[in-house]
Amino acid sequence: MSDSSSLIRPHIRAMHGYVPGEQPVDPDLIKLNTNENPYPPSPRVADVLSSFDPARLRLYPDPMGRKLRQALADRHGATADRVFVGNGSDEILALCTRAFAGEGGAIGWFEPSYSLYPVLADIADIRHVPVALDDDFQWRDPGRPDAGLFFITQPNAPTGMLHDTSKVESFCRGFDGVVLIDEAYGDFACESCMDLALTLDNVLVSRSFSKSYSLAGIRLGYVVGHPELIAAFDKIKDSYNISMLTQALGLAAVEDAAWMEANVKRIRATRRRFSEALMDRGFHVYPSETNFVWIRPPEGLSAADLFQKLREQHILTRHFPGPRT
Repeated sequence: MSDSSSLIRPHIRAMHGYVPGEQPVDPDLIKLNTNENPYPPSPRVADVLSSFDPARLRLYPDPMGRKLRQALADRHGATADRVFVGNGSDEILALCTRAFAGEGGAIGWFEPSYSLYPVLADIADIRHVPVALDDDFQWRDPGRPDAGLFFITQPNAPTGMLHDTSKVESFCRGFDGVVLIDEAYGDFACESCMDLALTLDNVLVSRSFSKSYSLAGIRLGYVVGHPELIAAFDKIKDSYNISMLTQALGLAAVEDAAWMEANVKRIRATRRRFSEALMDRGFHVYPSETNFVWIRPPEGLSAADLFQKLREQHILTRHFPGPRT
């Protein structure tokens, strides 16, 4: 009998999978490591949960999520054929890899950025084309990378900083492939690139319900772009990629966007106060346009020690031990 590992495709056997933020079992931990929203979702979400008829679950959901797509289209001044809904924005990133990078192709992204991007390239067994951000972790012109797909996290994670939107637009106009602008934290930022998805044929902008809408637990995301790019997602997605309940909850949240916007306003105010308090204590705080702050401890205190000391006080944060971070 052969070794079971030999049955796995060689590039899958050799790769390292994505490692999500720790999900602790200790209920006493203050959990700050995965950028979840501290406030509950819209009360309309609770109304859907309390009134949902479980007998409906014997049926398949709408495979196209038409009501939710239309509501999102209305929110962004688009038509429904410009919107695709996914099982979290991570599914959308994976579908981009399948649709636009191609066998033997390549994907580009900035470093440091979302650590899922190289994992997706490894899964597809295609080339990495990383572009290092400058010494201050700000925009560096990628030129015209040899890739069919380029991911831009806007604002960036883990740095929290916003790229200059005019520079993003200039790059998109000069790039021959598809640009996916990942705005998972876009609702917390002062600017958005959504207009580029509505005006440029090669640009997609994705959003998540996990952060601003306080719905990380239902796994819902969406992407806006040219109808032909959106149609490509419909061809290759799972048949019923969004559950009936998820569609209903997402629709309720979108229809009460004012609730989300009020929570975002509170979080931005907390972000400002927290950043100022850290700077008063000697921390280097990078300018954040997200719902988290990226910091360097004062001289004499290592990030690893700070992480551990906070954990001892039941506060869970995220430590980035990489060569640059």
